[in-house]
Amino acid sequence: MAVREGLLSLLEPGPRYGYQLKTEFEAVTGGVWKLNVGQVYTTLDRLERDGLVVMEFTHDDLKAQKLYTLTPAGREELGAWWHAVPAEEPPPRDELMLKVLMAIESGGDRALEVITRQRTALFSLLQLHRRNPASVVDNPEGLADRLVVDALIVRAEADLRWLDLCESRLADQPMIASSGKDTS
Repeated sequence: MAVREGLLSLLEPGPRYGYQLKTEFEAVTGGVWKLNVGQVYTTLDRLERDGLVVMEFTHDDLKAQKLYTLTPAGREELGAWWHAVPAEEPPPRDELMLKVLMAIESGGDRALEVITRQRTALFSLLQLHRRNPASVVDNPEGLADRLVVDALIVRAEADLRWLDLCESRLADQPMIASSGKDTS
């Protein structure tokens, strides 16, 4: 989820203040996606510029605050996001994939070393998340927090399966020299 769409979603029920959006965003994401308040206001400024939200100042006895409201265009944009499905694209860029691909290019021994090290780290994370969900989230009994832990577990399992596949495919390749080039 992009911060932009997350803020639009939080504005759907009604107007919110910037700091209120920050705290609600963090609560909804189980506390694992922390936002800098500056990032929230920068994103809100862009949403306002793009006509997706409007900002008005509210005043109390002590200060003026910015109150943000979703516009009809913002509701339309949010609706498009709700209906969007993953496109058939190459997998997203992530550090694990890049590291393994670069290690393979460096040679079979390096690739196996990297795969083994990453697998060990993922197994440790997987065990930690399964045994102690509170290490990741504040309230492991809350639905949002539980779903975050579930997502971390499923992703770790998927990464482990992918590393197994990488190792298997690497074993099926002709001997790879340290240059990473086929020597057969």
